[in-house]
Amino acid sequence: MHFILYFPNLKAFGLKEKTLEHHYTIITDTQELSDSELNLLKQAWEATATSYSPYSRFAVGAAVLLENGVIITGSNQENASFPVGSCAERVAVHFAKAQYPEEAIIMIAIRAKKADHPIIQPVTPCGACRQLLIEVEHQQKKPIILLLQGESGPVMRIGGVKILLPFYFSGDVLLS
Repeated sequence: MHFILYFPNLKAFGLKEKTLEHHYTIITDTQELSDSELNLLKQAWEATATSYSPYSRFAVGAAVLLENGVIITGSNQENASFPVGSCAERVAVHFAKAQYPEEAIIMIAIRAKKADHPIIQPVTPCGACRQLLIEVEHQQKKPIILLLQGESGPVMRIGGVKILLPFYFSGDVLLS
């Protein structure tokens, strides 16, 4: 048996309907990218070579650009006990924040490849990585630009992490 609730008049129930709208850019011609963006994507691609992913055969590389111009890379590191592994984004961000705790993260590039078939669409961070990036973005009070790409194909440029996780959990709840 299925029940369907229909509210023809939301206001009658004291409910408010809201709309989310997010903007991002799909770049099909890499000539539209800056030299800095191209370099970051290149470094993220190179980081896929250090991935330890024997189980999924899904290699991910991330490159983080800090405000001081330093680039930190990371790759996913799997483990037979799956929760013990680390995503490329978390490896790169944690290393960057451990080495340069006061430097804001300006941009992160994420790329991926799969051993048995090419990935030709942008690859987005998992939920845990989105939450980590939101926390960093919130803490530094500056958006983190994301550049997402597979092995080839278009690049997705996103102006901030909140677009990926609009209803994020904020530490402000814990501190109030």
